[in-house]
Amino acid sequence: MNDEHGVNPARPHQKLTADGRRMREVLTYSRRGSRFTPQQAAAWETHHEDWVIPDEAVDEAGFSLDSWFGRGPEDREGLIVEIGSGVGEATAALAAQRPSYDVLALEVWRPGVAATLGRLAEAGAGNVRLCGVDAVWSLEHLLGPGSVTELWTFFPDPWHKKRHHKRRLVTPAFAALAAARLLPGGVWRLATDWEDYAEQMVEVLDAEPAFEGGVVERWAERPVTKFERKGVAAGRAITDLAYRRR
Repeated sequence: MNDEHGVNPARPHQKLTADGRRMREVLTYSRRGSRFTPQQAAAWETHHEDWVIPDEAVDEAGFSLDSWFGRGPEDREGLIVEIGSGVGEATAALAAQRPSYDVLALEVWRPGVAATLGRLAEAGAGNVRLCGVDAVWSLEHLLGPGSVTELWTFFPDPWHKKRHHKRRLVTPAFAALAAARLLPGGVWRLATDWEDYAEQMVEVLDAEPAFEGGVVERWAERPVTKFERKGVAAGRAITDLAYRRR
């Protein structure tokens, strides 16, 4: 529901102070350029109406995520949520292998969303919906407790400067939220090419009593993306983690 200023204060990038001024907040991402390549523009034009959930749609009364997928929990094997789908290299490949699952891909970078649309079309993965609303808010407000089968977070922004560590996604508060949204036995799969972030992930997730798991062998199903190639080229080790909801 919108307030008297016409802005829903629940959405992180639109919070207001008590007197109606927009607030500057600490977010786990930064919005980059929005210019499309010709190929991205064509993919957007062809597929965005079917596969992209507009930001403003989540503020509408009675918003239903299931309505965007065209099927409910009884008609699917599960719901997978990917945080930071980038240009869709992993999204398209993994979703195409799981047609009985619905996949919600959260990505704020619009050209990345457009590129993902093209990859989804090529892979025949029509079971994905993309949304550009902040991931933390989306898990809090769009997804119910125990509604997520798997959560994927591959190569999240490392915010490698120490003063920016507060902007990292994997924190105790978010770990507790993720655990609450996963069903018992559900898995959170993560990967990073920054050693100190991997250490932080282990420290945070080991401390969350609802999770069990740790560092694992590279998930064979996850395709090698440009982020992974970039990390390897820079000499950084890739760390995969998997934590299961107790």
